[in-house]
Amino acid sequence: MSRKIAIVTGTRAEYGLLKRLIARVHEADDTQLQLIATAAHLSPEFGTTVREIEADGFPIAERVEILLSSDSAVGVTKAAGLGMIGFADAFARLQPDVVVVLGDRFEILAASAAALFAGIPIAHLHGGETTEGAFDEAVRHSVTKMAALHFTGAEPYRNRVIQLGEDPARVFNVGGLGIDAIADLDPMPKAELEEFLGLPFGEESLLVTFHPETAGGRDPAAQMEELLAALDTRPDAHIVFTLPNADTGGRALIAMIEDYVARRKNAVAHSSLGQYRYLSALTYVDGVVGNSSSALAEVPSFGIGSLDIGERQAGRLRAKSVVNCDAERTAIAGGIAQILSPEFRAGLEHVENPYGSGGASAAIFDVLRSHPLDRLTVKRFHDLTTPGSDSGDSTGGAG
Repeated sequence: MSRKIAIVTGTRAEYGLLKRLIARVHEADDTQLQLIATAAHLSPEFGTTVREIEADGFPIAERVEILLSSDSAVGVTKAAGLGMIGFADAFARLQPDVVVVLGDRFEILAASAAALFAGIPIAHLHGGETTEGAFDEAVRHSVTKMAALHFTGAEPYRNRVIQLGEDPARVFNVGGLGIDAIADLDPMPKAELEEFLGLPFGEESLLVTFHPETAGGRDPAAQMEELLAALDTRPDAHIVFTLPNADTGGRALIAMIEDYVARRKNAVAHSSLGQYRYLSALTYVDGVVGNSSSALAEVPSFGIGSLDIGERQAGRLRAKSVVNCDAERTAIAGGIAQILSPEFRAGLEHVENPYGSGGASAAIFDVLRSHPLDRLTVKRFHDLTTPGSDSGDSTGGAG
C-alpha cells in the first residue's frame, strides 16, 4: 500500500519551495499525494494562487478556507482557530500517514496542532531558523516540538533543533529548498517578463518585498513610509513590488504600495509573480530590497546584493551579499546605494550561499517514503546535558 503524504501550503512563496517535493510525491508509485491548499492561496485579495498549483497539474485534495477580511491580531487569531477546525476535518477525511509542513506561519501552526491532536506524524521543513522580528519565531519552534521528523536548511539550524530536545537521528540537514529551483532555472526571456510586469527593466532595477514586523511593537505602516521615502531618492530606478503576505497589518502596507505605484510611472506592484517569474526577475534586477526571507536564502545565489531592512529576519544565516539596516529612510537610502555600488557588486561574483547547493527535495522525499512510521509520534526529549548524549554533529545528517 502506498504511503499517504499530506502536504500543506498556504502562500505563493512556500509553494515555490515545496513544488519539487510535491512533484516527487505525486509521481512516485509508492507514495500518494494529498495536497492541502489554504490561507492566501484561496484568497482573491492575494492572487488566488491556488490556480498556479492547478496549472502545474497537481490535484488539490482539500481546500481549507481560513482567512477573514481582518488582518488585526484578533482577525489572525480567529483565522488560526478556523484553521484548526478546517484541518481537523480535512485530516479526518484524508487519514494521511504523515503531514508535511514548511516554516512558521499561523496557518502552519493550525495545521500542525490539528495533526498533533489527531496522532498523525508531522514532518517539519526549515525548522531551527530564527526571525527575531516576527512572531513566526515562536510558531516555528512550537511546530518543531510538535513534529517527529525535521529537515533543516543548514547545519547550525540542525543543531538548534537538537538543542530544542529533538532526537538527532530524526533531524536531517538537507539545505535550502529554494536552491533546487535555482539549479533548474531557465529564465523567462527578458522581453516576455517585462511584458508580464508591465514595466521594462531600466538601467537600475530593484525588486522590493516588505512584510510587517509582527513582534517588537513596531508600526509596519511607519516602516513602509520610511522605505517609500528612501525609494524616492532614486527617481530613475525601475521598481517591482511584490505585495506583503497575509500577516497582521499587511493590508495597510498593500494600500500604501498601491498608492505609491499609482504616483510613480516607473514602478509596478504584483500580488504574486509565481516562483518562475520571481526567480527570472532576479536574473535581471540589480538588487533586492525589503525583509523577505528569500533575500537571504535564494538571492545570494544570483550574485546580486540584498538590503534586509529592520529585524523581521534578524538571526538568520546570511551571505556577504546581504546588508542590514534600520527601518529609517536615511539608512535605507544608504543601504540601497551600497548594494548597487560598483565596488560592492564586484565582490559578489563568488558569493557562497549558506543554504547549500541543492538536492533538498530529493533528500526529503527519500526519508518521507522510507522512514518507519511505527511509534513515530512517541518522542523522548533529547537532553544535551545528559552524559554521553549526542550533540548532533555526527548522526542524522542527510547532506
